[in-house]
Parts: sequence; structure tokens; C-alpha cells
Amino acid sequence: MRGGGLGELRQRLLFVLFALLVYRIGTHIPVPGINPDQLRNLFDANQGGVLDLFNMFSGGALERMSILALGVMPYITSSIIMNLLTMMYPALNQLRKEGQAGRRKITQYTRYGTLFIALIQGTALTGTLAAQGLAFIGDLSFYFVSIVTLVTGALFMMWLGEQITERGVGNGISLLIFAGIVSGFPGAVGQSFEAARQGDINVIALLGIVIVGVLVVGFVVFVESGQRRITVNYAKRQQGARAYQAQSTQLPFKINMAGVIPAIFASSLLLAPASMAQWFGQAPNMSWLQDVALVLSPGQPLYIMLFAGGIIFFSFFYTAIMMDPKEIADNLKRQGAYVPGIRPGQQTAAYLDDVITRLTLFGALYVTGVCLLPEFMVVFFNVTMQLGGTALLIVVVVSMDFMSQVQQHLMSSQYAKLMEKSNLRTYGRGRSGAGRGGGKKGGGRQRR
Repeated sequence: MRGGGLGELRQRLLFVLFALLVYRIGTHIPVPGINPDQLRNLFDANQGGVLDLFNMFSGGALERMSILALGVMPYITSSIIMNLLTMMYPALNQLRKEGQAGRRKITQYTRYGTLFIALIQGTALTGTLAAQGLAFIGDLSFYFVSIVTLVTGALFMMWLGEQITERGVGNGISLLIFAGIVSGFPGAVGQSFEAARQGDINVIALLGIVIVGVLVVGFVVFVESGQRRITVNYAKRQQGARAYQAQSTQLPFKINMAGVIPAIFASSLLLAPASMAQWFGQAPNMSWLQDVALVLSPGQPLYIMLFAGGIIFFSFFYTAIMMDPKEIADNLKRQGAYVPGIRPGQQTAAYLDDVITRLTLFGALYVTGVCLLPEFMVVFFNVTMQLGGTALLIVVVVSMDFMSQVQQHLMSSQYAKLMEKSNLRTYGRGRSGAGRGGGKKGGGRQRR
């Protein structure tokens, strides 16, 4: 029992490693019937477009057209739609407040949405593969096998992410995206050094990119660690015969309460129509969709504006779902707590809402700036940053969240050990005291 806490943490970490290993193996298993040479030519001809961004989130699975080519995007898109519907329809909002049973029901609806979206995207992608001549034989059997394979791979990614969340450490979907992005880092670094060796990139510019990357990582860590702490006082109260003195504590609010969710949601929301336009644009009389895909590709002005607007919107949207100032104020009032200088109830809710709004605005601008940093570098300095700001933000924030949860598991195991030792010592003193008392009584009977 002494190593139970550390043993459980070890098992959880091993499960995460095993799940990520299974995921990386799956990204190298191709869909049956795909011509790899034609696939390579297609990606070489569309470098720097929306396919590169989609490929980054899939961990290179799209470039290899593996069974996991759709990645977690169908699940993320379904989650976005479900969250929007939850805010729009009171019945779903009430279902969310019903505790574990309500959350299970919403999760079930999200899974159904994932299946539906994966069917649409899998069909579109299969049609594109056949239209581009990427399939050896583009007959009905290829359509059936390809669609079933891609949809099954998307559902497997959803299941794997849920298993990591339940049986591992951290958020499963975020860790899968993290693993996919990190797997592309060595290739991006290698391309940068090869370009510098061939003279395509100035060595000083490459050094500047490295310095900027390090500064961005430090800035992200600094902001993500920042908190706004609101002092909360508890009034003096008496419960039964016991009196409780007035206490003071702090209510912490992170600067970026939404984390990487706005960046992931905004990216996936732009990737879905852009990728669909590019896939369906190969069909006859649908060439205008290619223009739509080009306008929504990274680096274009419309893409930058929609991406920035999406990040800001989802920052406020996700924070509004996670943080309800009125609910926090009601909980403080029930506990006999108050913010100094603010009346409990409605005024406290208004004060907390103002604090959360200002923090969310700063956090949204910070996430937008980091994610659009590569676009700014291209516009102002004509320098391409291989490791995009979105990827860098996701990697740093997910790593910090993962380490934080590992530390929480370690602290809980140490606390359990402390309580166990304390109970054993108390139990030992009780037994020794009883033994001494028993010896005295026995001696008295012998003297009599």
C-alpha cells in the first residue's frame, strides 16, 4: 500500500505512452488501394496550403493517407457544434447541469455527431482520391473500403482520446494533437537547416527565428502561469458548540482560462470548409470551390481575419461555459464568504464578471498574437517560421497542463502516505497505552 499512489501514476503514464505509440503506428498504416507516388506529387504541388495545416494536426497521417487521416477533427468539430447548441437550446443547457448523467448524454450526442461528420469528410476525401487518380482502381469497392476505413479511424481516435483522459494523465484529445505536432518538429527543424545550408535562408535569419521561438515559449509559460487572485473573507460563524474564526483566502483566476481550446476550435472550424472546398472542387463544374479553398488558405487576409475572430470568439465562449460569475457568487454567499468592499449576491457576480471579461480579453489577444506570429513574420520580414505559432502554443500549454496533473498525482500520493503514517502512529500509541494500563490492573490483582 505504501507505493500505491506512485504505482497508479506509473500505470497511468505507461498507458499514455502506449496509447500514443498505438496512435503513431496507426498514422503509418495506409488506406488500401492508394498510389503513394501520386499522393506524394499531390502534396508537393500543394505545399503551404490548407493541406499542410490539416496534415500538421493529423500528425502526418493525411500526407501518408493512413487509416487515421481524418484525425480528431471530426470529434472537435462535433464538440464545437454541441457546445453551440448547448448555449442556444435551454433543454441541452439544463442537461449539462444535471451532473454526470447529463454529461454522459451530451457525450453520446457528440459521438453521434462525430460519426456523421466523419462520414461526410470520409466520403469527400475518398471522392478526391478517386478524382485525382490517387487510387489504383477507383471503383465502388475502393469507395466502400476507403470510407469505412477513414470513418473507423476517426471513431478510433475519438475512443483513444477518451481512454487517455479516463485511464491516463491529461486531456486525451489534446495529447493526441500534441503528439501529432511534435512528430513533425524534427522534420521542420531539418528543413530549416537544409534551407540554410543551401542558401535559401540566411543563417542570421535562422538564428533570429530560433531566438524568437525561445522568447515565445518563455512568454507563453509566463502568461499561462499568471493568475489574478481575488481576496475572499469568511465571516465568523458558530456551528453547534464549535465557533469558527473569520478566515481569509484567495480566489484564483488564470489569465488565459480557455487554454488552447480557442486555437484548436478556430483552426478546425476553418479547416473543415477549406478542406471540403478543396476536395469537392475536383468534381466537374465545381472549380469555384478551389477559389474558396485558396482564399481560406493560411497566409491569406481573409484567413487571418477569420482565424483571429474565431480565437477571440471561442475564448469568450469557452470561458462563459466554464466560468459562471453568478454561480460563483451564489456559492460564496451560501458559504458565508464575501469579497471585501463588494456586497454578496448580484454585486459580487457583476464584479467577478468584470474581472473575468478583462482577463478573457487579454488572454484572447495574447493567444491571437502567438498564433498569428508566423503570418506577421512573413508579411513584415519575409521569413517563414516552420514551427507555427498555433503548434508552438499547443505544445507548450499541453505540456504545462500535463506536468501540472502529474504533480497533482504526486502530491495526492504523498498526502495519502502521510495520512497512513499518522494513522499507524496513533494506532501504535493507543495499543501501547492500553498495554501499560492493562499491566497495572493485572499487578493490582496479583497484590490483592
